[in-house]
Amino acid sequence: MAIYEITADKLRKIEETTFSAAKVRERADLQRLLRSQIEIISPDTLVIAEEFGEWEDSKRRIDLLGLDKDANLVVFELKRTEDGGHMELQALRYAAMVSTMTFEKVVDVYAAYLTRNGGGEARAKVLEFLGWEEPDEEKFAQDVRIVLVSAEFAKEVTTAVMWLNERELDIRCIRIRPYSDSGRVLVDVQQVIPLPEAADYVVKVREKEGKERLARRETDTERRLRRFWAELLNTANTQTQLHARVSPGKSWYLPAGAGKAGVSLTYAFGKENPRVELWISSQDREENKRIFDQLARAKSQIEARFGDVLGWERLDGKNACRIRFDFEAPSVLEEKGWPELQEKMISNMIGFEKALRPELDKLR
Repeated sequence: MAIYEITADKLRKIEETTFSAAKVRERADLQRLLRSQIEIISPDTLVIAEEFGEWEDSKRRIDLLGLDKDANLVVFELKRTEDGGHMELQALRYAAMVSTMTFEKVVDVYAAYLTRNGGGEARAKVLEFLGWEEPDEEKFAQDVRIVLVSAEFAKEVTTAVMWLNERELDIRCIRIRPYSDSGRVLVDVQQVIPLPEAADYVVKVREKEGKERLARRETDTERRLRRFWAELLNTANTQTQLHARVSPGKSWYLPAGAGKAGVSLTYAFGKENPRVELWISSQDREENKRIFDQLARAKSQIEARFGDVLGWERLDGKNACRIRFDFEAPSVLEEKGWPELQEKMISNMIGFEKALRPELDKLR
């Protein structure tokens, strides 16, 4: 479709051009501009790397690598050509190559990117973007999305993309078509696959299929942990409202807010014993240390109220801090011991929170 300007007496057609004719370069211009305004082609996305190629035995590089709000990686492949070339095949290779990236690897990659682009603390920025208090590897990078950007797409590309999307991949084609008008270069940005009119339906179908796929992926241990936390919450909610708004997960820990941003009261399992802990992990490392130090000054009063010795871990050199209480109890892997284990965890959490509450209230 053409673009027209409305004038007093007619619709004036804006002439279509090519990026090469407009002297718009792929990397130095198009990629650079989209990098700083990625929301134009992919809303709610954080760019974490440019020209990424940190793998052995390959010189291939991803134009842009991003992270979306669902903690999935996003591979961007850009072409200024008129047909998109074989970009879908390239992007699939790249998606496979980054699919094993962990949270910590992403933080390292993003830190290198920030060093070249204004600086900042990568870990804190990633956690803030995701809205997480602490990393969750089980939820991180469960899928890799692909965004293809080109002036046009050949039929072979669109056919391949639609076929792949039917098989639960998430590939979007964004057409950026250039126009020339009195020395100005204009671009028309349109999502062509999936069509915007069908996007909500496609997302809902994919979410349903994704939940079913994740359910199939859960291991026996993950299913057991989910049932354990569900039972614990049912019992705990009759005694305390500390975790009343929390849903059971499949992780080895279960956090809930402690009344201050970045601070959570958490049930957790260590290598040997279960524990209850206060996890302090806001985006501001100095603020975390300040909170910990303020609580530590009341250590004797807190432990006196609790009736036992607590573990105080400032974790210098890391963003977070922790106050913890470990105790002996039956293993979570042995279901016959769950009632005793859950009762110990709940009673310790109630006592732990009561011991800390007077000092936590002073933090507000």
